[in-house]
Amino acid sequence: MKISVLGCGRWGSFIAWYLCNHGHDVYSWGPEDDYSYKVLKETGKNEYVALDKRIHLTCDLEEAVSHAETIIISISSQGLRGFMKRITAYDVSDKNFVLCMKGIEVDTGCRLSEVLTQSGISSERIAVWVGPGHIQAFTAGIPNCMVIDSANPALKKKLADEFKSDLIRFYYGEDLIGTELGAAAKNVMGIVAGVLDGCGYASLKGSLMSRGAREVARLIKAMGGNELSAYGLAHLGDYEATLFSEFSHNRMYGEMLVKDEKFGKLAEGVATAAAMKKLGEKYGVELPLTNAVYEICYSESAEPYRERCDKMLAKMFARDTKSEFYS
Repeated sequence: MKISVLGCGRWGSFIAWYLCNHGHDVYSWGPEDDYSYKVLKETGKNEYVALDKRIHLTCDLEEAVSHAETIIISISSQGLRGFMKRITAYDVSDKNFVLCMKGIEVDTGCRLSEVLTQSGISSERIAVWVGPGHIQAFTAGIPNCMVIDSANPALKKKLADEFKSDLIRFYYGEDLIGTELGAAAKNVMGIVAGVLDGCGYASLKGSLMSRGAREVARLIKAMGGNELSAYGLAHLGDYEATLFSEFSHNRMYGEMLVKDEKFGKLAEGVATAAAMKKLGEKYGVELPLTNAVYEICYSESAEPYRERCDKMLAKMFARDTKSEFYS
């Protein structure tokens, strides 16, 4: 399969490496002035992978788009709508799109597949690839399971069957709403996990996994998805890779926040918390963990973050007692 991976940062570079090693004709694209692209261009590798010589690295977007049967996008979720304006300047009517990114558009509350359909891409040509796994583990040969979902059953089956290997076992997703929302929300819970680590409350992560999944399940159901999706690979299945891993950007962001230290890399959960807060208000769904992350990250309080987090935790524990599986 002819594939172009648009975005050559951490995850994008791994995807290009993975698909090339499993027999696909891969182009890897990045903006010419982008740090990730420059590193690959100048050194042939980054801190995660070495660029296989069979991969064609380019900063020419038209060249990358023209090459591909399947276009895989791996960029910051909040930049997707603007990026699609550049892509749709070319003829992409016969291209399939795969989103290897996790997020919700803050301004609109749209899932990322919705951003593509609103950009003129047919829903029949859109899929998402999400689930657990860290690049550092994959490149060390440690396998994991992931999911590909789409409104088009034939497309998700084709992609999962084409992309599977002894390193990644794919499953066919069955609920695009739940798959996308669950994958995005996992990053919010990752921030909470980091806060707990920073406060010395790691033993609360079991409760976080349970209550976080219930919170997300309620929102998925309210938005028309299957609440069981919250307990699948995209959300609960991805918790280990986010809540307990030294490699998780979102977990590390939360831990450093509590310590009043600056985290210099992208933590998608910050923007996702703002987007989910809006969705919770729109659909009338209580999201206590999400709202706590939003208040901590966006508050203009001068209090040290550790004090904010302790007060927020006390506030959450003081909430009225409820049935465990309330709707």
